[in-house]
Amino acid sequence: MHEALDFSAKTVLVTGGAQGIGRAIVEAFAWRGARVMIADLRVTQAQALAAELTAHACRVEATGVDMADAAAVFELVGEIERRWGRLDILVHNAGYFPLTAFAQITPSMLERTLAVNLSALFWLTQAALPMFQRQGGGCVLVTSSVTGPRVAYPGLSHYAASKAGVNGFIRNAALELATYQVRVNGVEPGMIATPAMDNLGDAQVNADITGRVPLGRLGAPQDIAGAMLFLASDLAAYITGQTLVVDGGSTLPEVK
Repeated sequence: MHEALDFSAKTVLVTGGAQGIGRAIVEAFAWRGARVMIADLRVTQAQALAAELTAHACRVEATGVDMADAAAVFELVGEIERRWGRLDILVHNAGYFPLTAFAQITPSMLERTLAVNLSALFWLTQAALPMFQRQGGGCVLVTSSVTGPRVAYPGLSHYAASKAGVNGFIRNAALELATYQVRVNGVEPGMIATPAMDNLGDAQVNADITGRVPLGRLGAPQDIAGAMLFLASDLAAYITGQTLVVDGGSTLPEVK
């Protein structure tokens, strides 16, 4: 293992880590020695993953948290501080995106989308900042999306708006927190084959999407996890305020 990808001295929090992209991120850090906390609304699934990895000598724990609840978010980080004494890498991967036509988006749906995808990022980072300051640095990573910052998708206006906000957060927080040696970066996935992808259409729709990806396949959760590992590592020590697009080239072609 390259020494820059040895995370055995690091503690990591992954929100939304029970399945899909989040699960791959948890596994990537855990297999490289990190102590990982999974925070997910799907607590049974998160605990099962933690037990599975612990059985293979990884250091993984799980807890149930609704990321739309600001008080619960602060309590989550506080509990990590009380138990572990430090947090090195914060990964906000939890997301909410009910596929809904623009005219049918309700106030409660928009509020929850913004709360989970964007507001929780503020509260997680605020809660972790005192630890980062004491430690002399830290790393904040976010699963953003190409949807919103770069492209549009029918039925995801609320989600697109939240992810555009996430990218704005990444740039501004990176600037403000650089004085504390806190790096803030994100990954913008394209179409990734996950359980959540099933909500966006049937098999034929997914096949059509695959046909428009220059690399000829949907992304795998591990593709995103690899980008997260890079951004969290010392290989990216001089990178902050940036997002890395991982989409198989799908945003490259000009629409004809």
